[in-house]
Amino acid sequence: MTTSAEPKAGENVNGEHMASELMSQPDTWARALTLRTERALLPEPGRKVAVIGCGTSWFMAQSYAVLRERSGQGITDAFAASEAFVNRDYDDIIALTRSGTTTEVLELVDANRGRTHVIGIVGDDSSPFVDRVDELIALPFADEKSVVQTRFATTALAFLRASLGEDLEPAIADARHAVVDELDDDLVASTQFTFLGRGWSVGLANEAALKMREASQSWTESYPAMEYRHGPISIAAPGRVTWMFGQAPTGIEHDVAATGARFVSSDLDPLAELIRAQKLALLRARAQGLNPDLPRNLTRSVILDS
Repeated sequence: MTTSAEPKAGENVNGEHMASELMSQPDTWARALTLRTERALLPEPGRKVAVIGCGTSWFMAQSYAVLRERSGQGITDAFAASEAFVNRDYDDIIALTRSGTTTEVLELVDANRGRTHVIGIVGDDSSPFVDRVDELIALPFADEKSVVQTRFATTALAFLRASLGEDLEPAIADARHAVVDELDDDLVASTQFTFLGRGWSVGLANEAALKMREASQSWTESYPAMEYRHGPISIAAPGRVTWMFGQAPTGIEHDVAATGARFVSSDLDPLAELIRAQKLALLRARAQGLNPDLPRNLTRSVILDS
């Protein structure tokens, strides 16, 4: 038996915002590809760049940093905003935030105003963030009502990938497949999930694990794939899942099978594969009576007392 994340007509279910937002991703990615003027605001090749964010945005920063360096455009480092070492002669800081209200991001932007050129990428274009950066790239069409992020993060990364010269049409086609792909009940009922990545997809693995924790309170972990056999494989067992983003290292599927755990991978673009993990988080939340639009202990933005 398989399960779909899309609600039936007239069905009122927990996570309806998350469901509609994750299903819209092929369209928001396609729209992001049309933002050619905004692409020109991003750092030119050769400039040294720090990319900062919190939570999901930090994981997207990790993926972009690897892709920018790999494309030969220059040194690019990713930091959690609260732990960013941006006093290392960076030419530009890219600050990524859905809400534009996250305390750590605003503090970092304010601390570097007039010192380092700051480019902001934001979902809410009415937020305080808008007037605090040197250049602004707004993606209001990808903003979200659900606390649990899906489309803003992936749309921002699709935009950034396109800026590096990647052809995103195949990824969008894969995303259209991912949003309608149904997940089987055994996968939804699994008891533990480990997500793996290589290169730029390590950030996606980290994000998949975060989605599962946020939405469904599931036991999830994430690692670079080659690190998995250096200890973490010890938790693999029947009823548990190891999920690979991108091409798996030689032999790892066999090693996971030997533990009795289930190995999941696909030929989809890794960013499209992330949609399948988002759907799994939604389905597990619903199965447990949880609402990923309003997850436990979380708000849309972390705003700290001064």
